[in-house]
Amino acid sequence: MNIFNIITMNSLKKVLLINAHLTYPNWSEGTLNASFHQIAKTYFEERNYEILETIVEAGYDADEEVEKHLQADIIILQTPVNWFSAPWIYKKYIDEVFNSGGRSKKFIDGDGRTREDLSRQYGTGGNLQGKKFMVSATWNAPSAAFDDPNQILFQGRSTADFFIPITSNYRFCGVEILPDYNCFDIFKDGDIAKDLESYPAHLEKVLNLK
Repeated sequence: MNIFNIITMNSLKKVLLINAHLTYPNWSEGTLNASFHQIAKTYFEERNYEILETIVEAGYDADEEVEKHLQADIIILQTPVNWFSAPWIYKKYIDEVFNSGGRSKKFIDGDGRTREDLSRQYGTGGNLQGKKFMVSATWNAPSAAFDDPNQILFQGRSTADFFIPITSNYRFCGVEILPDYNCFDIFKDGDIAKDLESYPAHLEKVLNLK
């Protein structure tokens, strides 16, 4: 490999695609989330991004995941919403990966507060500035359940509000949070085909890529 090829490879933009689906045989096999994951992969491949991937259920090394995050310009979580959260394996993944990134100070250097400057806010000690994070999720809930104070369950909250326990991990480390993408009502009245078809347009809009 010549020096030109090495420089070109090192200069490629990189995206980390994380699939957090957890298989439940005969109920949730992961086909839909895999389809969204593949659409994102194809979208970025067509734009000459280097693809980094993690299928959480298949296993991972926490230190290697830290390095993937450090390399990535964009990080996308693909997840089902199971009992109003990502599957438990994703929380385990976050605990292990972010603990590693915290101990090494690669993700954060403290929580941002200092005794020398009392104006510094909690959550401003991140080292991952310049990176972007987005959630793409599949739901049983209908879209009408959100952004409506008359809805009993979420009482006017948005999907962005719902994902704060996930997005805050990244914001705490300095990452910019992008608008989420959602495939609603997948077991009853959703339009899955349309949601799959519309996903690249969402990526183009929020990332401003050509």
